[in-house]
Amino acid sequence: MPPVKSFGERIADALVEDGLLTSKQVEELLEQQKREGTRFIKLVTEKSYVSEQDLTVSMGRVLNVPPINLARITIAPEVADLLPREIAQNHKIVPVSRLENKLFIAMSDPLNVLAVDDVKRITKLEVSTMIASEKAITDKLNSLNAAKGGSMEDIINDAQKNGVDDSNTDIENVKEAQEEVSLDHLAASSEEAPVIKLANIIVMQAIKDRASDVHIEPFERTLRLRYRVDGVLMDATPPPKQLQLALISRFKIMSSLDIAERRLPQDGRMRVRVAGKDYDLRVSIMPTVHGEKIVLRVLDKSNLSASLDKLGLDPDTFTQFKHAVDAPHGLILVTGPTGSGKTTTLYSALNELNNPIFNIVTVEDPVEFQLPGINQVPVKKEIGLTFANALRSILRQDPDIIMIGEIRDQETAEIAIEAALTGHQVLSTMHCNDAAGAFARLDDMGIAPFLISSSVILSCAQRLMRRICSHCKEPVTYPAKMYQDLLMDPTAFDGVTFYRGRGCERCKNSGYAGRLAIIEAMTASDEIRKLVISRGSTRELSKVAVGQGMRTLRMVALDRARDGVSTLEQVLVMTSSH
Repeated sequence: MPPVKSFGERIADALVEDGLLTSKQVEELLEQQKREGTRFIKLVTEKSYVSEQDLTVSMGRVLNVPPINLARITIAPEVADLLPREIAQNHKIVPVSRLENKLFIAMSDPLNVLAVDDVKRITKLEVSTMIASEKAITDKLNSLNAAKGGSMEDIINDAQKNGVDDSNTDIENVKEAQEEVSLDHLAASSEEAPVIKLANIIVMQAIKDRASDVHIEPFERTLRLRYRVDGVLMDATPPPKQLQLALISRFKIMSSLDIAERRLPQDGRMRVRVAGKDYDLRVSIMPTVHGEKIVLRVLDKSNLSASLDKLGLDPDTFTQFKHAVDAPHGLILVTGPTGSGKTTTLYSALNELNNPIFNIVTVEDPVEFQLPGINQVPVKKEIGLTFANALRSILRQDPDIIMIGEIRDQETAEIAIEAALTGHQVLSTMHCNDAAGAFARLDDMGIAPFLISSSVILSCAQRLMRRICSHCKEPVTYPAKMYQDLLMDPTAFDGVTFYRGRGCERCKNSGYAGRLAIIEAMTASDEIRKLVISRGSTRELSKVAVGQGMRTLRMVALDRARDGVSTLEQVLVMTSSH
C-alpha cells in the first residue's frame, strides 16, 4: 500500500498537473520544507513561482472547495456585519453571501475547522466554505473595514455634531493662534473620537490605494490632503481646517513626538496594523507659515524583492549587477532622484548576500526596513552619530559587506572608498542623473580620480516607470510628433504594437497601476577607468559604455514600451535622449 501523501505533496502534484511548477522545482521546495519545517504553500508564495490566484485554484481542486475571486464581487453590508470584525481578521474569513439558513464564507485555509466552528457558533448559521488567496481576503476585509469606519464627510459631520471648536477657521495669523492653544487642550482634542477616526481613515486609505506617501498641508483657510500613488500626487477630500491642530497632535502622539514643539522640524516613526498586517510609517513634520505640514511615508515590506532576479531586470543588466554583487570587494553605486527605488534595490542585493558567513552592516538615515540577520545602524546627527562617524566604528567591527544609505559629503565618500579598497564590499546611493554622473559627483566631492577608478566597480542609474493597468489596457497609435519628441525614427517601430490604459475604476481612471524599475548599469571597464583618471566628461563615459554594450535608461524604457508594459509617454517623461 503506497504511503499517504501529505497535504503539501498533494498540492505539489496539483501544481505540476496544472503546468504551474516543474518536477525539479517541486523537489527543491519539498527538500527545503523538510530542512526548514516551513509550510509548502508558504515556500511557493515566497519564491513567487506561482501567482496567489493560480495557487488558490489548485488548492481548491485538491480540497474540493470552489475558488472565488473576491475582487469582482460586492458584499452586502448586512452580510459583512454577520461576523465581528476581529473574528474575521483573526481567522482571515470574509462573509460573502447568505441564502436562507446558510452562510457562504471565503477562507484562505478551509482546513481550519476551529475557525469554521467559531463562525457557526457566532452566526447560528450553517456554513459553506470557499477558498481565496490570503491577499485577496486581506484586501476585501480592508475595504469593508474602511467602509465601516466612515468617509471623510461622515467624520466632518461627526465633528460638527460634537461641537468641535471651529474658532480657528477665520484666523489669519497662524503663529498667534498656535501660541494661544494650551498643551492640555491639544492632548485632549487629539483623543476625541472624530480626530482618532480621521487619523485612522487617512492611513487606511493610503494603504488601500497603495500610496507611498501622504501629504497633509496647511493653508490660510484650508487643509490639503494628497496621496502619492505610483509616483504621482493626487488630491483627496481634505480634513476640516478646525481639526488641524488636533490631527497634527494625534499623529505626533502616534509617532512618539513632542506635541509642544511646533517651531522645529521633527521626524518619527509609527507602526500600524491594518487587517492583520503590520505597516511601518515614517513621519516627517515641518513648520510652515500656516502651521505644520505632515508627510507620512508608508513602508511596506512586501515591496522588497527576495533576490535580484525578482527585480525584473533585463538579462544584460542583471548579469552585470549580479557579477558586481558577487565580487569580493569594491564600491557599487545606485543613483537617481528621491523616490526612484534606489534603497529598495540595495535591500534586494543585501537579501541576495544575506548569509551567516558574512558580517553585513548598514548605516542609514533613517532605517527604512528592518532586515533579519543584518546589523542596521540609524544616523543620529543630534548626538554626533553621522554617516562618517558610524562608518569609522563599523570598520572596527570586522565587516564583510557595508551598505551606506547615501554618500552626501567628502568625508563619507573617502571612508567608503577606503573600505572598498581594503577588501570590503560597499553598496551606496547617490543623487545623480545617470550612471556616468556618479564618477563626476565623486570627483566634485574632492576624491582623487585614481581612487575613484580603483574602487568603483559598478554605477547604476534607476527610475520607476508607471505600469499600464491590465484591466483597461488597449492598443494605441501614436502621432508623428511623439516620435519627434523622443528623437526617434518612426520606422524603427514598424510592426510594434504600443498600448495604453483607457482608464477604469480599478486604476482611478489614470490608465496606470503599479510601477517597475528601469536601470542602466555601467561596469567600470579598463577603458572607463582610464577616462575617469583623465577626468573625461559624463557624455564621453556614457558613449564608451554604450559602445561596450551598456543599455541606457532610454533604451531600457523603450523596451518596456515595446513589450506593452508601459507607454511612450512614460518613456518621454522618465528618460533623457542621451
